Order: sequence, then C-alpha cells, then structure tokens
Amino acid sequence: MGSKNKLKRFRENETFDTVVQPTREEVLGGNFPLKGRWGEDFFHNDNPIILELGCGKGEYTIGLAERYPQCNFIGVDIKGARLWRGAKTAHEDSMPNAAFLRTQIELIDMCFAPGEVSEIWITFPDPQIKYRRTKHRLTGEAFLRKYHTILKKDGVLHLKTDSAFLHGYTLGLLHGSGHEVIYAQHDVYRDDCAPEYLKTIQTFYEKKYLETGTPITYIKFKLNF
Repeated sequence: MGSKNKLKRFRENETFDTVVQPTREEVLGGNFPLKGRWGEDFFHNDNPIILELGCGKGEYTIGLAERYPQCNFIGVDIKGARLWRGAKTAHEDSMPNAAFLRTQIELIDMCFAPGEVSEIWITFPDPQIKYRRTKHRLTGEAFLRKYHTILKKDGVLHLKTDSAFLHGYTLGLLHGSGHEVIYAQHDVYRDDCAPEYLKTIQTFYEKKYLETGTPITYIKFKLNF
C-alpha cells in the first residue's frame, strides 16, 4: 500500500466514531478515560464486551457483531491502515456494537479494567517462530496473564490460526499450566461439529491459507491462574 493511501486512511480513521486512538503515553500514564467505562461511556449499555486481538481488517469483529447484536465487539490492532477497513464498515453501516481500538496489545491490561471483558478472540497472529523467547507470542504466559486480568471470572478465549506450531505450542502450555481446554481442533473445516462461525467468518489471510489447502486450527479455552 502506498504512503498516500495510508495517510488517507489514517485521516479517515480520525473521523470515524467507531475508532478509538489513545496515545501510548496516555495509556501508560493511566489517563485512558474508557478503561472500566467502555460499556457505559462508549456503547451505552451493559452488554458483554468481546475483543479481537490483532484484528487486522476486522473481519471477525464485524462478522461476530452482525451475528450477535446483544454483545459489544472491539477489534484491537496497532496498524491503523488495516483496521480502517473494519472501522469504515462499522461506521457506514451504523453498527452500534462494533468498535476498533488502535493500540499495542501489550497495553491491553491498561485499556480495560479487571473483569471488564467477557471473551477474547486471537485470530491468525504471527506465531513468532523466529524468537526463542515466548514473550512475543500472543498466547505466551505473559500475555495470558494480561488477558486473565481483564477477563471476567469465567471468561473464554479463542485462538484461530493456520500455524500448526502455534496450535501445538499453545495446547502444550495450556495443558502444562492446568488451564481448561474446552475444545481443540487441528482442522476445523474437516470437523462437522465445529461451530458455524468458525467456517463462515473468514479473515483475509484465512482465505489465502484455504486456497493452498493449509489446515485451520482452533482452540477454545479458559484460564486458571
């Protein structure tokens, strides 16, 4: 994407009522006003809040928001030119239960209060195979502890990925640490019992993976720290 297109999208994001873009300093300084008040001040209801981390173009945020109007969905990504697509759809279609937060995922526990989130989706994250240390992986223990902080007591997490490595790594970590694996499948498109939304909502990258015959894996789990 050219720099002109990126700048155009950045400017459009600033006009969308579906996009929240705090500065890193604001978040780190504890001055982010929506922390603990997303339902009251942004969505103006007390419906469950569900996040999509590393949302990219926001396909899952939009797809789930359309299917479940009784829940609020927030796509989180630092790349504004990507989340622009989902934010534009939510804005133009006047979707009251879809929003996008532009920030680093490492700051997620500073953007939401303890127990403010009901579910978290992690869709096709970088498996970070090149790193020996696991701190960069969105399903590494450091990130799981951040998620545990903001999730409600029985909050659920979802990992959908094309990476057999990340699928296996995450399963091993969950089992080894005593977390609850509710459902795990190494190829959801071959599982007739897989939930409908796992197959009908597809991300941009997921479609490319399917064209090459790459299996799409999925884990649904709860944390027990």
